[in-house]
Amino acid sequence: MEPQIPQAEPAPAHPPLESLAARPLLDRDYEARPAVFYEKLRAEYGPVAPVDVLGVPVWLVIGYPQTLDILRDARGIWSRRVESWRAYREGTVPADWPMLPVVESDNCGFRDGADSTRLRSAWSEGLRPFQDRTRPEAKALEEAVRRYADELIDVLAENGGRTGHADLAAQYARPLPLMVVGRLLGTGDGDGGGDDGLIVDLWRVLDAGPDAQEASTRLLARMAEVCAARTTAPGRDLPSAMLAAVPDLTAEELTGEMAMMTGLVGDVTGTLICNTVTEVLIGGTGARDSMSAGLIHEAINRASTANPPMANLAFRWPRSDVRVGRFQIAAGDPVMVSPAAAHLDPAFTGNSAPDAIYSSRAHLAWSAGPHACLGRDLATTVTTIAVERLFERFAGLRLALPPDQLAWRSSPLIRGLRALPVHYELAGEPPRRAAAPSGTGEPAPDTNRSEAEPASLVRRILRVMRLSQS
Repeated sequence: MEPQIPQAEPAPAHPPLESLAARPLLDRDYEARPAVFYEKLRAEYGPVAPVDVLGVPVWLVIGYPQTLDILRDARGIWSRRVESWRAYREGTVPADWPMLPVVESDNCGFRDGADSTRLRSAWSEGLRPFQDRTRPEAKALEEAVRRYADELIDVLAENGGRTGHADLAAQYARPLPLMVVGRLLGTGDGDGGGDDGLIVDLWRVLDAGPDAQEASTRLLARMAEVCAARTTAPGRDLPSAMLAAVPDLTAEELTGEMAMMTGLVGDVTGTLICNTVTEVLIGGTGARDSMSAGLIHEAINRASTANPPMANLAFRWPRSDVRVGRFQIAAGDPVMVSPAAAHLDPAFTGNSAPDAIYSSRAHLAWSAGPHACLGRDLATTVTTIAVERLFERFAGLRLALPPDQLAWRSSPLIRGLRALPVHYELAGEPPRRAAAPSGTGEPAPDTNRSEAEPASLVRRILRVMRLSQS
């Protein structure tokens, strides 16, 4: 008798993705109680679940082993090119779908193989001067970030005494990285970082709101102007360094990469700052203990595990049918992987409670595999300085609301607060607001500063924050 060869378990038959009942991704639980949202999905579907993303059915991968396997893509199954999306090729994706600007961006995040490698090489070399702390560019950037942080705190606290109330999201965590964006672009403190329209449009694209497509068009136009200038007059900035590393980089390619950079530095890093401060103030995941012990990097690591800024990583599509969990994902089906959900998977937490997550360098906040974040060190440096200066300048910080009343942004990608209201107590004397010149409503310039422009940049960006939320 011939020996029996074990057969792989066949994937159970089920309707195609388009015919499955998909739970809306953006609902109250997802925003306010994500652990509950993901647990319900896990209980019903397992490590992958059908969800509705703003009207489009998508597979959401929520298991840690499955997410890591897809990110590493050792078998070369997964494509990041939007042309791999079956519905997109067939013209059935709604033309006004808010996330189209993301998947059509054609930057290195949505390219495969040699194309992706070439662009990532430009990124690796371009970021090196700003991430290698022995280089003068990196040292100057760190000094600038400290200055920006102190100026933001000065403005935040200048109208009161030693105690007061502030929104650390709008008045600190978000504006600081936007000034870093301007410095990286080489547009100067008075231009790129203070480009009011760029800031608002960036938020609209990442939040996938109704104005996302128009905002994306304006954002790309602004980046195109900056990149065209760098091709004719290189400087000591990120786009110039990328052009030097890959000379055949086209102006269009550089524009797409810089548009992506404004999101990764301007919004994701700002969200990481805000989330880290929030975790320290709440104290449920060990971030407070780490901060108290002077382990700022560990506090950031714990915050990245508990609330990764990119809760979900934008789409990829299988080149062939592939089984994930109990579902057969058809070639060309859209798939999102969720680091936020993966970090709650018992396979990652070891069945510990969500509020007792042990620190782990295996978290996926920075992705993994061929599309892992190349700017991780830059984002971590900016966040470290921002958090360090905040807790050095304030003797006391406490939430102005109970943690369960904090309002989170409604975004398919970003996990961040709409606002972070706190009561504060300064560690030193409050800054004194300069008297306004006669006949004006603005403070007088600080003649004691060696660089007066950054202060005006701080005030201009904070003004944009107020206007965008009104």
